[in-house]
Order: sequence, then C-alpha cells, then structure tokens
Amino acid sequence: MRNPRNETLSAGRPQDRPARRSDASPERKCILTAVHDGRDALLRLAISPEGLVLPDPLARAPGRGAWIGVNRADLEIALANGKLKGALARAYKGAPLTIPDNLADRIEQALTRALLDRFGIELRSGNLVLGTEKIAQAARSGAIAWLGHACDAGTDGVGKLGQAWRVGEMAEGSGKMGIILPLDRAALSVALGRDNVVHLGVTDAGAAARIAGPLARLMHFLGSATPDGPPGGLAEAARPAAHAANDDIDTKGE
Repeated sequence: MRNPRNETLSAGRPQDRPARRSDASPERKCILTAVHDGRDALLRLAISPEGLVLPDPLARAPGRGAWIGVNRADLEIALANGKLKGALARAYKGAPLTIPDNLADRIEQALTRALLDRFGIELRSGNLVLGTEKIAQAARSGAIAWLGHACDAGTDGVGKLGQAWRVGEMAEGSGKMGIILPLDRAALSVALGRDNVVHLGVTDAGAAARIAGPLARLMHFLGSATPDGPPGGLAEAARPAAHAANDDIDTKGE
C-alpha cells in the first residue's frame, strides 16, 4: 500500500492531535455518510502501489486509509452513482485511484476471511470447542462464553445447545441461543480443517470479544442483524465535530 502524493505519514505531533475519549476506541468518519464511529465498527480501505482501492479488514496496511461504514447494498449504490469515487477523491486529495468493479465482492470475501482466520487462531489457542456433545458438556458446566452456529445448522442442534448454554449460564427463560453465523458448515469446516463443523463454542471471554469485532463487521456489511442488535453498526448520530476534521482518512498505526 502506498501513501498518496503530497500527504505526509504523520498526522501531527501527539500534543497537537485531538484528545480521544479514554473509554472508547479511536474514532473515524465514514466517507460516505460522515457518521463517526469506532475503528472496530468501520472498514478501512487502502490503496495498493498500483493505485487500486482494496479492503483492509485488519486496518494494518501501510500508508493512508479511508473508512466506510455502509452495508453492501448501500455501497453498491455509491459505486453505481459515483458517490464513492467522489468521496475517495476528496479523501485522497486527487491521488490517482482505481476502484475495482467487484469491490463489494472483495470486501465481503476479505471480511469473511478475517472472521474465519480469527476462528482458526482461537482454535489453535485452545479457546474453541467443536462437536455437539463436547460443546453441550462445556455449556452445561458454565464453561462456554460464546456460542455460534452455521447458517445451515439444524434447529434441533441449535435448540439443544442453546438449552445447555442457558442452564450453564443460569439464564433459563432468557431465550439465549447463540449466534447464527453468516457462514455455512462447509466454509467453517474448510477454514478449521475439521469435518462437519456446525457449532462453535468459545471458552474464553477475551476470545469471544476478539471474535465479536470481525463478526459484527461482516454481519453489518451483509445487512444482517448484528450480535448486539438490529442491522447496523454505525452510531445513531454523528458525534461532535471536535474530532479531527480530516478523520475520514488516516495514517497507518494511528
């Protein structure tokens, strides 16, 4: 990824930067809606050395990046009517850019890969339990912090594990069932290198939190209900403009 011409990598001395709230992640502004939200709720777009606009789901690519917080349907509209092109041109101060026609597909694929990679990391770290019986046993003992199901999971299996989880959480009557993932068993099985992965149990609260970010971002982009509520992911209203005036674009590492 490269830095647009005439743009420095520094956003100013630390003492010159706007103060950030200590109880929230650093905020950015969606270049399409002008709504502010935390980095974890938005998707970063970066530029390849050839000037190609690409998704940066982990927000790690070097150089400067622009942020979007819209779902796929709204992004496709912005692509079709030129709004995204204009917003990126303003964000990058006229730097030569190429927006791929399949940007929405690339974003969905990148967000899906980020979530699957996170599942793989947690499995290797010993934080993920697979198999209906193993999950049920751990759930009944109160050892499951997060429960997820493939989108093609059977209702019987979802119901059985949901009940075991509620027992372990002492939350009977709450209706807690776990999250129906925007992934089928084939995708989960390939990503985790196991046969017929239908249900996932996470035993560590920190791991559950690490999964929540990429999951919410993917579900929001797909227009699905997020784990914490209805479709969405952006703040309900733009926060005060006291945040950086150019916070629709950032430098790597901020």
